[in-house]
Amino acid sequence: MEVCKSDASTFRQRAGSRTFRRTALASAVALASSGTAGEGPRGGGATLETFIEESIVTAQRRPEPLGDVPLGISAFAGEFLDDANLANFEELSRFTPGLVGSSTDSFIDLLQCRGIYTFDFGVGGDPSISVFKNGLYQGRNGPVVTSQYDIDRVEIARGPQGFLFGRNSIAGAINTITRHPEIGRTVFAVGAEVGQYGHAEFDGVWNAPMGETGAARIAAYVARDDGYATDGFAPARGDLVSRDAEAVRVSLRNRTDVSDINLMVEYEDRQRSGTVYRAIERGGTWETLNELFDVDVPGGPYDSGGDLRDGEADDLEVLSVGLEIERDLGWATFTSLTGYRDHKYFYAEDYDGSPLRVNHYHQDQAGDYAEQELRLVSDEAGEGPLSWYAGVSLYREDIHAAFTTFSDEDVLCAYYNYYGYATCQDYYAYLGYEFAPNPEGLVEPNEVSGRYSGWAAYVDLNLALSETLDVGVGVRHTADTKEFANWAPDVDSDLGPYLTLGFTSTGFLRDERTWSETAPRAFVRFRPNEEWTWFASATRGYKAGGFGSFALSPPPPWPTVGVGQGEAAPDPFGPEESLSYEAGFTARFANGRAQTRLNVYSYTFEDLQVTVPGPAGSFVVDNVGIMDGRGVEWELEAFLGRFLDLRVALGYTDMEGRQMHAFCGDASCEGNGLGRMPAWSYGGVLGAELPVGGGHWVAHLEVFGQSEVFGGPSLDDRFRLDGWVQSNLQAGYRSDSGWEVMGYMENVTDDRHFAAVIEDDGIIPGTRLGPNRPRTLGLAMRWSTGY
Repeated sequence: MEVCKSDASTFRQRAGSRTFRRTALASAVALASSGTAGEGPRGGGATLETFIEESIVTAQRRPEPLGDVPLGISAFAGEFLDDANLANFEELSRFTPGLVGSSTDSFIDLLQCRGIYTFDFGVGGDPSISVFKNGLYQGRNGPVVTSQYDIDRVEIARGPQGFLFGRNSIAGAINTITRHPEIGRTVFAVGAEVGQYGHAEFDGVWNAPMGETGAARIAAYVARDDGYATDGFAPARGDLVSRDAEAVRVSLRNRTDVSDINLMVEYEDRQRSGTVYRAIERGGTWETLNELFDVDVPGGPYDSGGDLRDGEADDLEVLSVGLEIERDLGWATFTSLTGYRDHKYFYAEDYDGSPLRVNHYHQDQAGDYAEQELRLVSDEAGEGPLSWYAGVSLYREDIHAAFTTFSDEDVLCAYYNYYGYATCQDYYAYLGYEFAPNPEGLVEPNEVSGRYSGWAAYVDLNLALSETLDVGVGVRHTADTKEFANWAPDVDSDLGPYLTLGFTSTGFLRDERTWSETAPRAFVRFRPNEEWTWFASATRGYKAGGFGSFALSPPPPWPTVGVGQGEAAPDPFGPEESLSYEAGFTARFANGRAQTRLNVYSYTFEDLQVTVPGPAGSFVVDNVGIMDGRGVEWELEAFLGRFLDLRVALGYTDMEGRQMHAFCGDASCEGNGLGRMPAWSYGGVLGAELPVGGGHWVAHLEVFGQSEVFGGPSLDDRFRLDGWVQSNLQAGYRSDSGWEVMGYMENVTDDRHFAAVIEDDGIIPGTRLGPNRPRTLGLAMRWSTGY
């Protein structure tokens, strides 16, 4: 899925004499002009005659208006991202119906599409929402979240998307497209932004021609943030949610009458804080801990409640290479996509969010990913009523991760014994054993290695039955093979593997599994006139199985020391499947000044890959139950007058689970949803633009929010987050000569909330995590020139 590539001259010829306004709405929907977006004066010289120039996308591998695409899809231009100060693609959930969840770390397990999200935070499975850059897969937790700069557009498709990309995506797909080099044009642009809490950003772009058919583009980005949340246990350590990032991207392009070749090399080095947790002083686990240790969570209500003695970090180093080759064969267009990605990632957090030391968590990860996709798209000119596209894709991934958890021995002994002993020494003496305390406490490490490979082949046919009615059918076959190894070294503590694993092994325990599936899709589309488009579709979704990173099969008795190959192997889980139905329409009205899209959907997910409680504090990934979901998604873009425009997004989701006993250990979860998905989510942008002299005064107000959420499928009211609403305001002057100055205020009303909440589980109390940024003032400046 990508927006049709067209340079500025092509856009002007197609637009004719109409003048298009470039405020927040126009930059979000007028993507066809994005070849020069953000590099020159963005004021449009608004006239009384203003129209929405709809995005031209190739979701079905050929150009068509966004509103004609038979699936739930939203698109945002790079200018919109800049104006809204969005740090990464996750924050687009504010303005995308059906998509919610944004965290301050490099995990995407909080991101949900139509209520479905990734439960497994290990490395043996695949994400439910797939992320792509320039059509190339970005992988898993850690390297998937990178800085956002010099972006042309972001496209978000909701629901199963196996027919659009080289990798399956069972819940949704997000594709970020960077700006390609511009042929025959020299561009230089620089920007700077400063704000409260030590916030500073600098970026620069240089685009230069290379002969008549080539061009090069270099984009660089630097960001600093001191953080805005305090370590309540030790305030002298400094603020949290900090960031320190440097990134650079080099792009080369050669375009002729029959071919278009784009090469991108990107590198980023980033250090920032791990997730901020704060224990909830309610629930059965907390009541027990408080009775035993008389503990209070320090700091303010939105500060970290943990002691962080084992560190906190979210550090990433990633190198990406992408090569796209398009060639016109006359009867079809051939496309080759080649990608390679190498990363190192380290993460540390205090998972329990309290002054106690229980399951502090480290993840030290490295891996590389290579992919190749080849496809053919039939020639649009003179092709008759039948159009088609077909392709094959291959991938290989090598991943290695070392996990470590840290806990205090006496806390565990006091919590898990029933005889009232406060220390392990006293408890073991009662049992008739000696116990030698370990100065490091209970440190439980394990390492996993995976080598994954797979291939897919797909074909899609579109038949025009008349000028107003067409139907489409497609099928995709996917095969995935995963080799996985898990090693749990010896534990120095006399407790042994007491909490998070429940076992040690004599070496790497290995297993290999292959999964395959053939998944179809079909749609019908009715376009009675230029103002209306109706569609209905049915799609089978699929996600391959995998291996849990913290369990064995068959599970050894807890705790067991020295499990060998042949006694147990890595714990596998099976594929996840879905069947999704969707219907909707796009309506254009008010003489081209407004457009609305409405989608309704219903789905059934079977064998969800979810994390369920194992022995003690261990994590087991299993296939659980059936989830039925339904919802409505609505978007509106409209010009309200000569100087005002509006974009609104609204989503509603309802879920009902069946056979959910593994979540709660009994039938109390039956009929409930997954818990973290709000029933309602919404966002809107009101933009204004007033021509003055040689430029424009511009402003836009963002408002977004959601209804209440629960920490899990039990829907326990003790682990509930209230609904919230936040507003941001930007205003400034944009000169027609290429410079602009914008002031902004994020979180105007200083509303404070957390990104998510988690129910208690065993010895881990319930927690709130990811506090949002307080009211923040800032100033952004930009200057650009092009000729």
